[in-house]
Amino acid sequence: GRRIRRIADHVRACTMAIHENVYPDKQKENYVIRRLLRRAVLQGHEMGLRDPFLFQLVPAVVEVIGAPYPDLKTTVENVQKVIKKEEVAFLGTLDDGLGKIEKIFASMSSGGAKTVDGKEAFDLYQTWGIPAELFESMAAEKSFAFDWDGYKTALDQHAKDSGAGQVGVMGDFGPIDDIKRESKSTNFLGYDSVESECVIVGLIDGDQREDAISSSENQQMIVLDQTPFYAESGGQVGDFGVIRSSGGEFNVTDVQKNGDIFVHLGSVTSGSLSQGDKVTASVDTDRRTGICRAHTATHILHHSLQQNLGSHAQQRGSKVVDDVLRFDFANDDAISSEQLAKIEQDTIKWIENGEPVKWETVGLEEARGQGAMMLFGEKYPDPVRMVSVGGFSKELCGGTHVNNSSEIDCFEIISEDNISSGTRRIEALTGVKAKENQQQVRESVKELEKLLAVGTGAIPVAVKNVAQHVKDLKKQITSGKVAVAKESDGADAKSDLDYYGLRGVLRESARLLSCPQNDVVGRVQAMQGEIESLKKEIATLGATEKVTADDLLGMAEEVSGIQVIVQHLPHSNPNLLRQLIDQVRKKTEPVALFLATTQGSDKVVLVAGISRGLVEKGFSAGDWVKEIAPMVGGGGGGKPDLAQAGGKKPENLKPALAAAQEFMTKQLVS
Repeated sequence: GRRIRRIADHVRACTMAIHENVYPDKQKENYVIRRLLRRAVLQGHEMGLRDPFLFQLVPAVVEVIGAPYPDLKTTVENVQKVIKKEEVAFLGTLDDGLGKIEKIFASMSSGGAKTVDGKEAFDLYQTWGIPAELFESMAAEKSFAFDWDGYKTALDQHAKDSGAGQVGVMGDFGPIDDIKRESKSTNFLGYDSVESECVIVGLIDGDQREDAISSSENQQMIVLDQTPFYAESGGQVGDFGVIRSSGGEFNVTDVQKNGDIFVHLGSVTSGSLSQGDKVTASVDTDRRTGICRAHTATHILHHSLQQNLGSHAQQRGSKVVDDVLRFDFANDDAISSEQLAKIEQDTIKWIENGEPVKWETVGLEEARGQGAMMLFGEKYPDPVRMVSVGGFSKELCGGTHVNNSSEIDCFEIISEDNISSGTRRIEALTGVKAKENQQQVRESVKELEKLLAVGTGAIPVAVKNVAQHVKDLKKQITSGKVAVAKESDGADAKSDLDYYGLRGVLRESARLLSCPQNDVVGRVQAMQGEIESLKKEIATLGATEKVTADDLLGMAEEVSGIQVIVQHLPHSNPNLLRQLIDQVRKKTEPVALFLATTQGSDKVVLVAGISRGLVEKGFSAGDWVKEIAPMVGGGGGGKPDLAQAGGKKPENLKPALAAAQEFMTKQLVS
């Protein structure tokens, strides 16, 4: 009964939390949900349940509490999907983890130990995903204590080793803290202006506070009494610009918040600046405008995602730079190309509609009453700044924005990827950079038409054929067999596609080549150059006089009654070398062969073969190759009767062959 009650309680709590977009994960409130789910799975496991079952209880939860919480009915499928995914992941390692725990308990009992080792518990969590709280609960049932101090020490050490939790200059006690005690806060003017008159209240050069600063190799910082510069926060990067006084100029390359003060980072580019100086702070307006375009586009994209994927598709993180945005959002499944196109087109529609963008400071409850989006786990001040786009988007946001959505001008999604369990990422461009990207797409497609001599619609097929042609030629060189490459016939040679059609052609070509779309032209050019080089190599191979097994036997040196053949066969291939070794071994025994060839200017192939009788006496072609391969900058190996290696230093082949002869001679006479 107790286990059943725990399962019911936990699945109810998790259903509510996941409905509010708190997904199971490794940190903060997300970790609480993971812990509850895994505890419930463990209770079921102890009752004999070996398959996912919690997700099946979600409809029952909604049925019971759906009346007071009707919104739960809209997310049942998504909640089930999230819970099932977590169950499957945990059940995949649970049996092994529980087996390890039982061994730990057995060892403790036999050794008289009373406390679970904290480091061992942390290792179990890292390897098998068993949360420490579950381990502690199981230990308590066996009357064992749990070493929480040891667990936290192991956790801290892991964070230190992995680089987590490191504190930078901005978080250290030092000159910044001195300035904070004196100045308390910086008055931000950037919502209404991009230039203002200010007073310097603090200067830092490197890690020292100074009364004045001039040109220096150190990182320098300025704190002002007020500023139009936006400090990085809420995903929006800090502004760039210039701070000028009558005696000097400071180039601002970043702005960070430390408590309530804004710290301008950069360097003095001329003259000097002193504390107390009156200065003019000027933001780089072109960059700020690009940031505003990208930030407002982020709000519109957020709305489009929720319209097309569901209300669960809430923000998980963002980064806003000038005309570039990165938006992370909750969604378990991959987004189809059709869905992504619809999300992009809906965002563009709202931009082109010319929706007014407004911001106002309101009470938190009023914002909630107006339907402003509030992310679970976020702490909001009261009152809050609410940004509205038209009548469809209301978000609590401290960033800077355009005044009308039409100012975004252009929007284009560049990529959509999975970044972690239940979280996906969209990267997009706006304004100037979106237009530059569109122009680059058009130019790339036009260049591909010329390179491949096909119509626009036939580009992906032609790209695929070029890639296959390279593979076939390489195979021909390696195997000695002639391959016939497919040639594009120019079918589907449409050249009147709109921009999205052109982009689709380029993206498909990029997918076929497994490269970014901006690299497609360069990759095709490189492959075409490689084809010409490979054709020349094949022509050289065809013109080379063929060496027969009898020819090789005529080159043999007899060592202790054994035929040893060590030869360089220029412009050959590995397959031919192996064939020659087999032919020689059929004609005579005992025999040992070490053959080498060069392919191009930077590739060596070594193939060694030994007849059966020598193998039975303990001789090894693999040892032979391993000994010599490093001399030509490579490595390899194989079986005692046949082995192969590659290298990158053809210039060392002559001494390598001499060493191969010497190695086998010593082996045979010893």
